[in-house]
Amino acid sequence: MSGKVAIVTGGAVGLGGGISLGLAKAGADIVIVTSNDRNRETQLEIEAMGRRVHTVVANLSDEKELPRILSETLSIFGKVDILVNNAGIIRRTPAAEHSAQDWHHVINLNMNAVFFLCQLVGNEMIKQGSGKIINIASMLSFQGGINVPGYTASKHAVAGITKALANEWASKGIQINAIAPGYMDTDNTAAIRADQDRNTQILARIPAGRWGTTLDLQGPAVFLASAASDYMNGHILCVDGGWMNR
Repeated sequence: MSGKVAIVTGGAVGLGGGISLGLAKAGADIVIVTSNDRNRETQLEIEAMGRRVHTVVANLSDEKELPRILSETLSIFGKVDILVNNAGIIRRTPAAEHSAQDWHHVINLNMNAVFFLCQLVGNEMIKQGSGKIINIASMLSFQGGINVPGYTASKHAVAGITKALANEWASKGIQINAIAPGYMDTDNTAAIRADQDRNTQILARIPAGRWGTTLDLQGPAVFLASAASDYMNGHILCVDGGWMNR
């Protein structure tokens, strides 16, 4: 992947940080999109590899800020080969109590930003005649979950967006797929992991017997971002320790 340029939203920490590092290890230059620039650890690690890296601070929920992500990428690197739509949030509230504010906040970031950034970067990729888009879906792209109605709706939508755009853009040299992580050891799941009973229930259902880590997403992300996946389009790849088999 030497010479490739990848935009990774939420690419400074957590799963996005792991994906940024994985793509950089494979040779790509990275544009990290983050809501703030307080955490520079991932950027420093990428720079230490000898890769080029640029951080864009943007509010992805604000559609007007999205063009700046592409314009800065093109200004610095001259092109974009890979887009990873990783940024997302979750609000845990019973459906009967789920506020309109939480619903719109989750949908704006997890669904609307994904589509409009795909559209924006996708048009540039169409001009180039090539590109890779990886959307981060979820086990809740297939299941209903509990107390997360907005998140579940948004992640079902991510799977649908992935399939819809794949149908339209496969003939234009663009591959669009998604990764659906299982239960991952991140800040988003800290409360669940701290609940001993819930943690035990989850681990009992995962055939691998452990929570996933950021390292577990690096290989799949590199695969979907590279020429190795040129004949894959519209696929939702589960990286879940076998969760969906149970």
